[in-house]
Amino acid sequence: MLILAVDTTTPGGSVAVLEDGRLLGEANLESAATHSARLFRSVDFLLGALGRDIKDIDAFAVAAGPGSFTGIRIGIGAVKSLAFASGKPAAPVSTLQALAAKLASGGERLVSPLLDAKKGEIYAGLFEAGEGGLREVIPQGAYDPAAFLARLPAGDVIAFGGSGLAICRDRLLARHGDRARFPDRSPFIAAEVGRIGAGLIRAGKGVDAASLEPIYFRQSQAEESCRT
Repeated sequence: MLILAVDTTTPGGSVAVLEDGRLLGEANLESAATHSARLFRSVDFLLGALGRDIKDIDAFAVAAGPGSFTGIRIGIGAVKSLAFASGKPAAPVSTLQALAAKLASGGERLVSPLLDAKKGEIYAGLFEAGEGGLREVIPQGAYDPAAFLARLPAGDVIAFGGSGLAICRDRLLARHGDRARFPDRSPFIAAEVGRIGAGLIRAGKGVDAASLEPIYFRQSQAEESCRT
């Protein structure tokens, strides 16, 4: 299966093409340009460099959130249009799960992806990596940092990563000491989105374009404003 994976939920953003779980190529860039300005250019560049055409793609995967609300909408909208035009299935993938897979790639057993959710909160979860993949230990969600850290097992070595470290790193070191690990991983997760998405599609959990929805753990500021 040839799968095109997209992440626009993180600041850098990335696009990847995988075939049967093997990464063929990934386009990633830290840029001041918006995701909307560079996403399709990145797709065209990557497919062209690989000598492939969008018609060759068998399925799509997209980081569906949590993350930047604008970024989520851009990625979901792009993959919806590609899936609709091609009639191919798509898989919505949790950004936190993809980041957890990245953190666990070095053999770490417990991993905790942390994303800055703004408003003094983080998007976070705790996963255990094993032969069967990632198991959710603490549910993914939007948390007060102190409340989430209090739920972490104090005696275990845990690998942390993500934009939420800017808020939590000092607290993690104070609470966990040298049991808090910070693996040096790139911030780009399209390859992980593609592998997780391919697994979902193989398991019959892919969706059509109309059914592709974001993964939100709280309302956007615009939605909150409409309620007041």
